[in-house]
Amino acid sequence: MAFELERGSFDALVFDCDGTLVDSAPAHLYSMQQALAPLGLTMNPEWYSSRHGLGPDDLLDAYEADFKVESFVREDFYRAVNEVFLANLHLIEEIRVVTDVARHWFGVVPMAVASNGVRKNVEATLIATRLRPLFYTIVTAGEVKRAKPAPDVYLEAAHRMRVAPERVVVFEDSNEGLEAASRAGMRSFDIRDVWVPHRAAAR
Repeated sequence: MAFELERGSFDALVFDCDGTLVDSAPAHLYSMQQALAPLGLTMNPEWYSSRHGLGPDDLLDAYEADFKVESFVREDFYRAVNEVFLANLHLIEEIRVVTDVARHWFGVVPMAVASNGVRKNVEATLIATRLRPLFYTIVTAGEVKRAKPAPDVYLEAAHRMRVAPERVVVFEDSNEGLEAASRAGMRSFDIRDVWVPHRAAAR
């Protein structure tokens, strides 16, 4: 496998969802574009791809600041985004170099998903890609005080699995997520070292 994990050197694994377990960027970007269209706005792939580790509010804060647009009614906007996303789960693909790790260690050590995403969307994503049975524990940003890069989602995952943070190994794909893992006192793998989206590799 692409990641060196020695049995006995850790007690649990925690995976980010979007961009780590699954390549969901096309679905998320399409959902944002569709929700922005009635407002006469759009979101280009390059801008989005450099910020995909941000939580929803941080992403919109950055969008409003960068493009000098008026603030959205967040609740209405998120509802539109989520409706489009849940209707386009077929655009999501698992990232095998990571999911192979999860399947290999399933039943050997506890495993969790810790995401800045919306709980309903994370659950739907894992179900659509048939990964949901691998994870007993799922923590999303809405269930803790602070999203990544704060360590809250990772610390909560460790707490729920009853594992000391220093005995957890994290798989991530964003700088924000890696910072969160570090602040939680966890060892981490940056999957970008071994996996690049097809669309990026083709540039």
